[in-house]
Amino acid sequence: MPEAQEKLNKLSRDVLILSRNTLLVNLRFLDAALSQFELVPVNAFNLMTDGKHIFYNPSHVLKCYKEAKEIPVRDYLHIVMHCVFRHMYMSPSLERIYWDLACDIAVENMITELGLRTTATTKEWRQTRYVTELKKKLKIITAEKVYAHLWNKIYSPEELAELQELFAADEHDAWYMNDDEISQRFGVSSDSNSGYNPGQDGDYEQGDGGRSAKADMWKAIAERMQVDIDTFGKQRGISPGAMVQNLTAVNRERYDYTAFLKKFAVMGEAMKINDDDFDYIFYTYGLQLYKKMPLIEPLEYKEIKAIKEFVIAIDTSGSTSGELVQRFVQKTYNILKSTESFFTKINLHIIQCNTGIQEDKKITCQEDFDEYLNTMQIHGLGGTDFRPVFEYVEWMRQNKEFTNLKGLIYFTDGYGAFPAKKPDYDAAFVFIDDEYNNPDVPTWAIKLVLQKDEI
Repeated sequence: MPEAQEKLNKLSRDVLILSRNTLLVNLRFLDAALSQFELVPVNAFNLMTDGKHIFYNPSHVLKCYKEAKEIPVRDYLHIVMHCVFRHMYMSPSLERIYWDLACDIAVENMITELGLRTTATTKEWRQTRYVTELKKKLKIITAEKVYAHLWNKIYSPEELAELQELFAADEHDAWYMNDDEISQRFGVSSDSNSGYNPGQDGDYEQGDGGRSAKADMWKAIAERMQVDIDTFGKQRGISPGAMVQNLTAVNRERYDYTAFLKKFAVMGEAMKINDDDFDYIFYTYGLQLYKKMPLIEPLEYKEIKAIKEFVIAIDTSGSTSGELVQRFVQKTYNILKSTESFFTKINLHIIQCNTGIQEDKKITCQEDFDEYLNTMQIHGLGGTDFRPVFEYVEWMRQNKEFTNLKGLIYFTDGYGAFPAKKPDYDAAFVFIDDEYNNPDVPTWAIKLVLQKDEI
């Protein structure tokens, strides 16, 4: 390597290490995140990360440092935030141009809200005008919410290019490569193991083990950060509001409503051949011996796990009305119709309620469900009180409307009075919560939090 290039690489590397150390001093909760990277000089582009390496152009780094020493610090933090929030492990269905921009906007907003002098640049002030308008439309600035906003808003190519220039700090090509492609292009090891042990399996299926391992590592780092950040903010007088909201969003446990609903299944007898208890050897032997007369007839009944009796209660207060309610009922219906989870005859009550019972629709078969969905109207609106539903269901149980009620699913926004006593059946509250709040429920209740896009 020519001496001049070697000197350039060393100086630029020193700038990045200084930037990292500056962040460590000011943001101690980022210690694990900041120490994960190997610095690799390249000349093809300015800055990029794959979650393990930071690929940097030495000339670009030194040019930025010469312009303002805060720029490399901010850009380093920008890259780290992409990894903490696992922006590179996106759904393949996302449109790249909008996703890349949404991630940059979310990250830059978080950095700005930290209010650190060491990351304040002139670009920050130009960004504020756009973000201020964006916050009037979105209560929380996360990459997912910004993506949805960008996707639904018509931007000209020129407008998109202007926003990209305003918020970008790094390039994202490595996000869309597997480890082998990165290794071949940059000459680095494809081994993604690091010194940080997440201690648990992840849930990312991104095509190769290396990507999945890195995703697991950053998931564990984000969870640790969420524990540390509140204490740090109080001690240092920093208000990392946007970062806390984003951490809550990215660390939020995602629920499988299909699996959840099947927990309400009860054992029952259904008309179905029981292949597990049927011996085909004796059956075919009888056909051979007696001609057309099997030795053993197949069993006609089999016990399957299926939903037979339960209640869906719908909170029809203003925050959970209209299309969202219909989508929830439709999703529940689709789950019930699938596989073996739906008896031919069922006893399902769909109760609409606010501070009182507004409607009780009894469903006994698929035809009833189809008719209900086609004619469904929302009744009530107003406030929320959960107690009348439980009182009404208990009255029905006492009057033998149910013989084996397994559970009640209450679809709500979470703001209302709960019964003081546990019922004799399982009760679950399904919250629709796009603001990543954590509504409380009684100790005897099951809580399920879904986002609108999960219904």
